[in-house]
Amino acid sequence: APAPAPASPPVPAMSAAISSRFRAFLNSEAGPKTVFFWAPTMKWGLVVAGLADINRPVERVSLPQNAAMAATGLIWMRWSFVIKPVNVNLALVNLFVGACGLYQVGRVLKARQAQKAAPIK
Repeated sequence: APAPAPASPPVPAMSAAISSRFRAFLNSEAGPKTVFFWAPTMKWGLVVAGLADINRPVERVSLPQNAAMAATGLIWMRWSFVIKPVNVNLALVNLFVGACGLYQVGRVLKARQAQKAAPIK
């Protein structure tokens, strides 16, 4: 009969706790094995695009597009706490999508106000 495999060294308690937490996350209702994880994760690309638009000239920023981004971000942020399972990743990404949209809407409105107040040449 073959010799038994050597016993593995004991795992420290901290490592076991991390492993347990990771396993719980991996198998959770909103974990990476579900669409509830991947949809909001991919949506972070909208946040990156919104942050990149901060340096865009205000004349090239679309008011309707950013108003829609702000509205959908805020609506979906609220919805992420209503649905089951509660999805914190979805809430956070939509908070940032809404914030980026609101910031750009504010930029456009401020520029339009300044343009109206400027003396006619």
